[in-house]
Amino acid sequence: MAKSMTKSQILSEIAEAAGITKKQAAAALESLVGQAYKGAKNAFTIPGLGKLVLVNRKARMGRNPATGETISIPAKKVVKFRLAKACKDAVLPKK
Repeated sequence: MAKSMTKSQILSEIAEAAGITKKQAAAALESLVGQAYKGAKNAFTIPGLGKLVLVNRKARMGRNPATGETISIPAKKVVKFRLAKACKDAVLPKK
């Protein structure tokens, strides 16, 4: 399996593709990430990639795998990332 790209490698790719410096690419990426954090409450969309959404999980009963004891898992909010159809089509092989 191929290794994932490091932040430095990603910044180099962005800088080369956009014809800007690595420092400018880093600023653009940090700005995008900051906007995503702020906008996740109201669903933040990155066109062609996906959407960050805040989801409420209901309380449920679970099981402790070590002891088998039934436990109560409280309700909570979680952040999920939903892939865009364009991303799925580009990454996943056609059947």
